[in-house]
Amino acid sequence: MNRNKIVGSEEQPFISHLVELRDRLLRVILAVAVIFLGLAMYANQIYSYLAGPLLKHLPEHSTMIAIDVASPFLTPFKLALVLAIFLSVPVILYQFWAFVAPGLYKHEQRLILPLLIASTLLFYLGVAFAYYLVFPLVFGFLTASAPVGVAVMTDIAKYLDFVLALFFAFGICFEVPVFTIVLVWTGVTSPADLAEKRPYVIVGVFVIAMFLTPPDAISQTMLAIPMWMLFELGLVFSRYFVRKVEAEDDYQYDDNTMTKLEKKP
Repeated sequence: MNRNKIVGSEEQPFISHLVELRDRLLRVILAVAVIFLGLAMYANQIYSYLAGPLLKHLPEHSTMIAIDVASPFLTPFKLALVLAIFLSVPVILYQFWAFVAPGLYKHEQRLILPLLIASTLLFYLGVAFAYYLVFPLVFGFLTASAPVGVAVMTDIAKYLDFVLALFFAFGICFEVPVFTIVLVWTGVTSPADLAEKRPYVIVGVFVIAMFLTPPDAISQTMLAIPMWMLFELGLVFSRYFVRKVEAEDDYQYDDNTMTKLEKKP
């Protein structure tokens, strides 16, 4: 009988966690659905705005085309759905934070919440950098490099896949400061070790940029240099987080509340 009570008490928290996870996932889905419904009526205008950097560089009398029968209808709605998820990132991160925060120590909460906010802003910054600075140069190069007699007429679905891939690549690459801080915070490496490996990092970011961008030096450089600068930024802030971690280690903590008691002898 006692054993059944113990098993039941263990199962109850697990079920409650599952119920909370389900509720938070439903809130995320609801947020995405509401934003998508608001964007769906403007799907064609949103796609035209996204296609702007390419349309400006197309030769005269050239247009974008739709190869598949349903592409003119489905592609803008696909973009609206992706944009809805993109705009729902703050809601998604908040639900994730609210779910995991009760299981974290206070010093972990003080670190993870700023990193979640910083990672979101950096991802948005990477997407904006790609659209406003990289796309005009990339599409200008690609359209100008077409052989004589070849009409540049891009399929709308393939164009969407191309720009979404670049958005994702630039958004992830702009997370370099967060990755650097996490590596130092978890003890995988130290700021001194990363500083010593700076030459390898510089070569690495140019190699990554070579694979993620079209084969022209301008777009590769425009991705590699910001990644390098963001690495240096992450290196500066990682030293601050190391000092914070060391300061936390100087104190004893109450096992239940994780409040500081006194400095260790």
